[in-house]
Amino acid sequence: MKFKYLLIMSVVLLVSACDKGPAIESVESLVANPERLIELRAQCKADHAKVGDAQCNAVAEATRQRFMSGGTAHIPAAPQPASSLASAASSDTAKD
Repeated sequence: MKFKYLLIMSVVLLVSACDKGPAIESVESLVANPERLIELRAQCKADHAKVGDAQCNAVAEATRQRFMSGGTAHIPAAPQPASSLASAASSDTAKD
């Protein structure tokens, strides 16, 4: 009787272990590791289905958190020289 119980429990444990998908990296670990975050962002962009929804959602949330906390560098568009702004303004007034 004891052997039968152990056999059944062993089978149940083996089957339940097989159902688990690949472990995803947590949002917190991705926020703390920007190099890995960049790597996974590229993988999600290239093949979202292969990486999986759960991992890509964690990547998106980590990206959002880093952006909102100022953790990622945001490089704004290069400012235009004053001469090009003046010429653009004069061409706009010339049209009127």
